[in-house]
Amino acid sequence: MLLVWPTGGELKAYRGRCPHGDMPLNDAIFKEQIITCPHHQWGFDCASGKCVTHLVRNTLHPYALRVEGDEIQVDVGPIKAAHSPA
Repeated sequence: MLLVWPTGGELKAYRGRCPHGDMPLNDAIFKEQIITCPHHQWGFDCASGKCVTHLVRNTLHPYALRVEGDEIQVDVGPIKAAHSPA
């Protein structure tokens, strides 16, 4: 999971993987409003999640979040049940 707080914007939560090649964003580069994937240098706008370096429709996958007191609660969707060997 990737949490970003763009300057002058609201807190955002995104899946911590680049939509191009499903690469992890653990070592992403943050500069001003842009998150850059270290693997292929695709850049994404922190506020919208849209790709700003290539003419593609790829966006970071957003998660709904809310702030309750001093907690940040992120809805990552339903939890998938583990499969048991048959």
